[in-house]
Amino acid sequence: MIDKTVASCAEAVKDVFDGATIMFGGFGPPGVPARLIEALREQGAKNLTAIHNGAGSDEFGLGILFVSGQVRKLVASFLNRGKASAFHDQYLKGEVELELLPQGTLAERIRAAGAGIGGFYTPTAVGTRLAKGKETRVLDGREYVFERPLHADFAFIKAHRADRLGNLCYRLAMRNFNPVMASAAKVVIAEVDEIVPVGALAPDGIHTPGIFVDRVVQVERHPRHFVKKGGAQ
Repeated sequence: MIDKTVASCAEAVKDVFDGATIMFGGFGPPGVPARLIEALREQGAKNLTAIHNGAGSDEFGLGILFVSGQVRKLVASFLNRGKASAFHDQYLKGEVELELLPQGTLAERIRAAGAGIGGFYTPTAVGTRLAKGKETRVLDGREYVFERPLHADFAFIKAHRADRLGNLCYRLAMRNFNPVMASAAKVVIAEVDEIVPVGALAPDGIHTPGIFVDRVVQVERHPRHFVKKGGAQ
Protein backbone atom coordinates (compact mmCIF):
# COMPACT_ATOMS: atom_id res chain seq x y z
CA MET A 1 0.00 0.00 0.00
CA ILE A 2 1.23 3.49 -0.83
CA ASP A 3 2.66 5.29 2.19
CA LYS A 4 3.09 9.06 1.74
CA THR A 5 4.21 9.77 5.30
CA VAL A 6 7.67 11.15 6.00
CA ALA A 7 9.45 11.23 9.32
CA SER A 8 10.17 14.95 9.62
CA CYS A 9 9.56 18.35 8.09
CA ALA A 10 13.25 18.54 7.20
CA GLU A 11 12.88 15.41 5.08
CA ALA A 12 9.65 16.71 3.56
CA VAL A 13 11.25 19.93 2.23
CA LYS A 14 14.76 18.71 1.44
CA ASP A 15 14.33 18.86 -2.35
CA VAL A 16 13.00 22.43 -2.53
CA PHE A 17 15.38 24.16 -4.92
CA ASP A 18 16.61 27.72 -5.34
CA GLY A 19 14.18 29.74 -7.46
CA ALA A 20 11.19 27.49 -6.73
CA THR A 21 7.62 28.81 -6.73
CA ILE A 22 5.81 27.74 -3.56
CA MET A 23 2.20 28.13 -2.48
CA PHE A 24 1.69 28.51 1.26
CA GLY A 25 -1.76 27.81 2.68
CA GLY A 26 -3.37 29.75 5.49
CA PHE A 27 -5.32 32.90 6.25
CA GLY A 28 -3.89 34.62 9.29
CA PRO A 29 -2.67 31.87 11.66
CA PRO A 30 -5.32 29.22 10.79
CA GLY A 31 -4.10 26.76 8.21
CA VAL A 32 -0.55 28.09 7.96
CA PRO A 33 2.00 25.26 7.53
CA ALA A 34 4.26 26.86 10.12
CA ARG A 35 6.45 23.83 10.82
CA LEU A 36 7.16 23.26 7.13
CA ILE A 37 8.07 26.93 6.76
CA GLU A 38 10.46 26.68 9.71
CA ALA A 39 12.06 23.63 8.09
CA LEU A 40 12.43 25.52 4.80
CA ARG A 41 14.18 28.35 6.63
CA GLU A 42 16.69 25.83 7.97
CA GLN A 43 17.00 24.14 4.57
CA GLY A 44 18.03 27.47 3.06
CA ALA A 45 16.52 27.50 -0.45
CA LYS A 46 16.57 31.08 -1.76
CA ASN A 47 15.25 33.32 -4.55
CA LEU A 48 11.82 31.84 -3.93
CA THR A 49 8.51 33.03 -5.36
CA ALA A 50 5.92 32.80 -2.58
CA ILE A 51 2.17 32.64 -3.22
CA HIS A 52 0.19 33.31 -0.06
CA ASN A 53 -2.79 35.30 1.15
CA GLY A 54 -0.46 37.78 2.88
CA ALA A 55 3.11 38.36 3.98
CA GLY A 56 2.91 36.68 7.39
CA SER A 57 4.69 38.32 10.29
CA ASP A 58 8.34 38.58 11.25
CA GLU A 59 7.86 35.93 13.95
CA PHE A 60 5.45 33.49 12.32
CA GLY A 61 4.58 31.88 9.02
CA LEU A 62 5.80 33.19 5.70
CA GLY A 63 7.27 36.30 7.30
CA ILE A 64 10.22 34.40 8.75
CA LEU A 65 11.42 33.66 5.21
CA PHE A 66 11.61 37.40 4.54
CA VAL A 67 13.62 37.83 7.73
CA SER A 68 16.06 35.20 6.47
CA GLY A 69 16.17 36.79 3.00
CA GLN A 70 14.95 33.73 1.07
CA VAL A 71 12.04 35.25 -0.90
CA ARG A 72 12.53 37.08 -4.20
CA LYS A 73 8.87 37.65 -5.15
CA LEU A 74 5.54 37.64 -3.30
CA VAL A 75 2.13 37.06 -4.91
CA ALA A 76 -0.49 38.05 -2.34
CA SER A 77 -3.67 39.99 -1.62
CA PHE A 78 -3.27 41.26 1.96
CA LEU A 79 -0.08 42.74 3.39
CA ASN A 80 0.10 42.92 7.15
CA ARG A 81 1.91 46.22 7.43
CA GLY A 82 2.05 46.21 11.22
CA LYS A 83 3.74 42.82 11.62
CA ALA A 84 5.45 42.06 8.31
CA SER A 85 8.14 44.70 8.66
CA ALA A 86 10.88 42.61 7.01
CA PHE A 87 8.83 42.26 3.84
CA HIS A 88 7.90 45.95 3.77
CA ASP A 89 11.51 47.05 4.30
CA GLN A 90 12.77 44.78 1.53
CA TYR A 91 9.99 45.84 -0.83
CA LEU A 92 10.69 49.56 -0.34
CA LYS A 93 14.38 48.91 -1.04
CA GLY A 94 13.53 47.06 -4.25
CA GLU A 95 14.85 43.76 -2.90
CA VAL A 96 11.52 41.92 -3.19
CA GLU A 97 9.05 42.00 -6.08
CA LEU A 98 5.31 42.15 -5.32
CA GLU A 99 2.38 41.04 -7.43
CA LEU A 100 -0.72 42.31 -5.64
CA LEU A 101 -4.05 40.62 -6.42
CA PRO A 102 -7.61 41.02 -5.18
CA GLN A 103 -8.28 38.13 -2.83
CA GLY A 104 -10.99 36.53 -4.96
CA THR A 105 -8.77 36.77 -8.02
CA LEU A 106 -5.92 35.11 -6.12
CA ALA A 107 -8.15 32.21 -5.09
CA GLU A 108 -9.67 31.81 -8.55
CA ARG A 109 -6.28 31.89 -10.32
CA ILE A 110 -5.12 29.07 -8.06
CA ARG A 111 -8.35 27.14 -8.62
CA ALA A 112 -8.03 27.63 -12.38
CA ALA A 113 -4.57 26.04 -12.30
CA GLY A 114 -5.92 23.03 -10.45
CA ALA A 115 -8.86 22.71 -12.84
CA GLY A 116 -6.71 22.93 -15.96
CA ILE A 117 -8.36 26.16 -17.10
CA GLY A 118 -6.30 28.52 -19.26
CA GLY A 119 -7.67 31.65 -17.62
CA PHE A 120 -10.85 33.57 -16.86
CA TYR A 121 -12.43 37.00 -17.19
CA THR A 122 -13.32 39.03 -14.11
CA PRO A 123 -14.59 42.59 -13.62
CA THR A 124 -12.48 42.94 -10.49
CA ALA A 125 -9.61 45.44 -10.89
CA VAL A 126 -10.83 46.80 -14.25
CA GLY A 127 -9.60 50.38 -14.65
CA THR A 128 -7.00 50.09 -11.89
CA ARG A 129 -3.22 49.64 -11.90
CA LEU A 130 -3.75 45.96 -11.11
CA ALA A 131 -5.10 45.49 -14.65
CA LYS A 132 -2.18 47.19 -16.37
CA GLY A 133 -0.79 45.13 -19.24
CA LYS A 134 -3.58 42.54 -19.09
CA GLU A 135 -6.05 41.71 -21.82
CA THR A 136 -9.52 43.23 -21.40
CA ARG A 137 -12.80 42.45 -23.11
CA VAL A 138 -16.33 43.83 -23.06
CA LEU A 139 -18.98 41.16 -22.44
CA ASP A 140 -22.66 42.11 -22.39
CA GLY A 141 -21.70 45.73 -22.03
CA ARG A 142 -19.37 45.25 -19.07
CA GLU A 143 -15.58 45.35 -19.15
CA TYR A 144 -13.58 42.40 -17.84
CA VAL A 145 -9.89 41.72 -17.32
CA PHE A 146 -8.34 38.38 -18.27
CA GLU A 147 -6.44 36.56 -15.52
CA ARG A 148 -4.13 33.59 -16.00
CA PRO A 149 -3.89 30.55 -13.71
CA LEU A 150 -1.30 30.36 -10.95
CA HIS A 151 0.83 27.22 -10.86
CA ALA A 152 3.57 26.26 -8.40
CA ASP A 153 6.43 23.81 -8.03
CA PHE A 154 5.45 23.08 -4.43
CA ALA A 155 2.45 23.67 -2.17
CA PHE A 156 2.92 23.69 1.61
CA ILE A 157 -0.42 23.12 3.29
CA LYS A 158 -1.80 22.33 6.73
CA ALA A 159 -4.58 19.91 7.65
CA HIS A 160 -5.95 18.45 10.86
CA ARG A 161 -5.91 14.74 10.06
CA ALA A 162 -4.48 12.55 7.33
CA ASP A 163 -4.02 8.88 6.56
CA ARG A 164 -0.89 7.42 5.00
CA LEU A 165 -2.49 7.58 1.55
CA GLY A 166 -2.51 11.37 1.83
CA ASN A 167 -6.24 11.90 2.29
CA LEU A 168 -6.74 15.10 4.29
CA CYS A 169 -9.37 16.57 6.61
CA TYR A 170 -9.27 20.20 7.72
CA ARG A 171 -10.69 21.68 10.88
CA LEU A 172 -12.76 24.87 10.94
CA ALA A 173 -10.98 27.88 9.43
CA MET A 174 -7.81 26.00 8.52
CA ARG A 175 -9.47 24.95 5.26
CA ASN A 176 -9.20 28.43 3.62
CA PHE A 177 -6.67 28.33 0.73
CA ASN A 178 -5.30 24.86 1.45
CA PRO A 179 -7.65 22.71 -0.71
CA VAL A 180 -7.25 24.79 -3.87
CA MET A 181 -3.48 25.02 -3.45
CA ALA A 182 -3.31 21.25 -3.11
CA SER A 183 -4.60 20.96 -6.67
CA ALA A 184 -2.30 23.55 -8.28
CA ALA A 185 1.26 22.43 -7.52
CA LYS A 186 3.58 19.73 -8.83
CA VAL A 187 4.54 18.56 -5.32
CA VAL A 188 2.13 18.94 -2.39
CA ILE A 189 3.43 18.62 1.16
CA ALA A 190 1.00 18.56 4.08
CA GLU A 191 1.76 19.02 7.74
CA VAL A 192 -0.97 17.54 9.93
CA ASP A 193 -1.84 17.28 13.60
CA GLU A 194 -2.56 13.56 13.43
CA ILE A 195 -2.03 10.63 11.09
CA VAL A 196 -4.76 8.01 11.40
CA PRO A 197 -5.08 4.49 9.95
CA VAL A 198 -6.41 4.04 6.42
CA GLY A 199 -10.19 3.76 6.65
CA ALA A 200 -10.50 5.89 9.77
CA LEU A 201 -11.54 8.96 7.75
CA ALA A 202 -15.15 8.96 6.62
CA PRO A 203 -15.17 9.15 2.79
CA ASP A 204 -17.55 12.13 2.76
CA GLY A 205 -15.37 13.88 5.36
CA ILE A 206 -12.24 13.91 3.21
CA HIS A 207 -11.66 17.45 1.95
CA THR A 208 -8.51 16.84 -0.13
CA PRO A 209 -8.18 13.39 -1.71
CA GLY A 210 -4.79 11.72 -1.46
CA ILE A 211 -4.33 11.80 -5.23
CA PHE A 212 -3.35 15.46 -4.85
CA VAL A 213 -0.91 14.93 -1.97
CA ASP A 214 2.69 13.71 -2.24
CA ARG A 215 3.99 13.89 1.34
CA VAL A 216 2.44 13.97 4.79
CA VAL A 217 4.24 14.76 8.04
CA GLN A 218 2.77 14.76 11.53
CA VAL A 219 3.85 17.78 13.58
CA GLU A 220 3.39 19.33 16.98
CA ARG A 221 1.06 22.28 16.76
CA HIS A 222 2.69 25.70 16.63
CA PRO A 223 1.72 27.90 19.63
CA ARG A 224 0.05 30.35 17.22
CA HIS A 225 -2.42 27.60 16.29
CA PHE A 226 -4.06 27.69 19.71
CA VAL A 227 -6.58 30.33 20.73
CA LYS A 228 -6.75 31.88 24.17
CA LYS A 229 -9.67 29.85 25.47
CA GLY A 230 -7.96 26.56 24.76
CA GLY A 231 -9.57 25.77 21.43
CA ALA A 232 -7.42 24.82 18.46
CA GLN A 233 -7.53 26.51 15.07
